[in-house]
Amino acid sequence: MNDAILGVLGGMGPYASETFYRLVNQFTEAKRDQDHLRMMLWSDSSIPDRTEGILKGEEEPVYQALLAGMRRLERAGCTAVAMTCNTAHHFADRLQAELSVPMLDMVKLVAEEAEGFCTPQVGLLATDGTIQTGLYQKALAERGLKTMVLPPELQERVMHLIYDELKQGKPGSWETFDPVDNYLRKSDCGCVILGCTELSVFRQNHPMVPFYIDTLETLARAAIEHCGKEIKKGFFV
Repeated sequence: MNDAILGVLGGMGPYASETFYRLVNQFTEAKRDQDHLRMMLWSDSSIPDRTEGILKGEEEPVYQALLAGMRRLERAGCTAVAMTCNTAHHFADRLQAELSVPMLDMVKLVAEEAEGFCTPQVGLLATDGTIQTGLYQKALAERGLKTMVLPPELQERVMHLIYDELKQGKPGSWETFDPVDNYLRKSDCGCVILGCTELSVFRQNHPMVPFYIDTLETLARAAIEHCGKEIKKGFFV
């Protein structure tokens, strides 16, 4: 029997965690229950807001909450762990240093994927916190790619979509996103990273072209392969 158990630290937000679990199941080549991954999902919605913590210089409470969640999964017997929050990856290296099991780094996985088919410039849609940390800018630069972020008025739309719509359980309005989409399509970006897992939820509710890289989908495929399972034929790898 495959001994791999994937631990998922979620609750950031809960809808993103739910979406990730569903994507893993959808992407796995399975004819019976036993062909799927064994997973433990710790959906800890009490973790402080990552963007607020970073922007206000109050990072330590966020880090300690993330570490506590990771250690809970580790003690439960998980052989690998993942986080369903892009902004939380600001703490990825610190967390990995405290763990005895590997953590699947969503930011590095997505940057590697972007390198495979993007032009030298990649668009980034993310929270203010993720953008300020330079997480994706650094990961993409290491692969010779430039990062384009939105002008302030469009970035405000993205933050509104994330915090005032998606995190409140709404499906997200295409009317809110449409000016962002138009701007990006007219840019010289070869692809755009949906660098917030709430935007992955938005993508599940609204058809979007392959121009957009869904970070939760990337993480789901990596988790399947890491745990020794097979990705369903027909899905992009």
